[in-house]
Amino acid sequence: MEGNLRQEDINIIKVVLFGPESTGKTTLSRQLARHYNTVWVPEYAREYLQNKWNDHRETCTNEDLIPIAIGQMKLENELAKKADKVLICDTDLLETKVYSEEYYGGYVDKRLDEAARANQYDLYFLTYIDTPWEADDLRDRPNQRQEMFEAFERALKTHNRKYILLKGDKKTRLKTAVKAIDKLLKNKKNLQRYQGK
Repeated sequence: MEGNLRQEDINIIKVVLFGPESTGKTTLSRQLARHYNTVWVPEYAREYLQNKWNDHRETCTNEDLIPIAIGQMKLENELAKKADKVLICDTDLLETKVYSEEYYGGYVDKRLDEAARANQYDLYFLTYIDTPWEADDLRDRPNQRQEMFEAFERALKTHNRKYILLKGDKKTRLKTAVKAIDKLLKNKKNLQRYQGK
């Protein structure tokens, strides 16, 4: 696997907000980072593609996906060093892989596929489409939300990733996510105590 797509091994809990566009991932990432007094990893693709749109009025092509993936992993690896016990990731390379499959006729660059399979997280939060659609320069599938949601859930199942479905309002989602992360932190603490660390 290409080195700049590799996840650095840092001993913290890593969780991913995962799902279609406009389903509250960024909002919840911020809330969770505040709750745990830690950092969150933004979605690098948004900055990259917004700049591309602003500068050239161009949208994403499959040639953009490897630079996006490299930027995402660089950001995650840098911020993981600053995290306190838990790192909140607004996305991961598996999400980039899903977009590649859905937007480019099933095409996925081999390097992206290998990295998406290799990089590991403790838990995924799959965000449901029961949030209002909010249009912006980059969002483009308001009428395909169900199909996109199904593609994201299918990816988690295919890659055997542990996940929890988040539905409901912001407060409900935050409560569900906090309960799950608290359990992960408690289990890690108990394991460390057992191992005498």
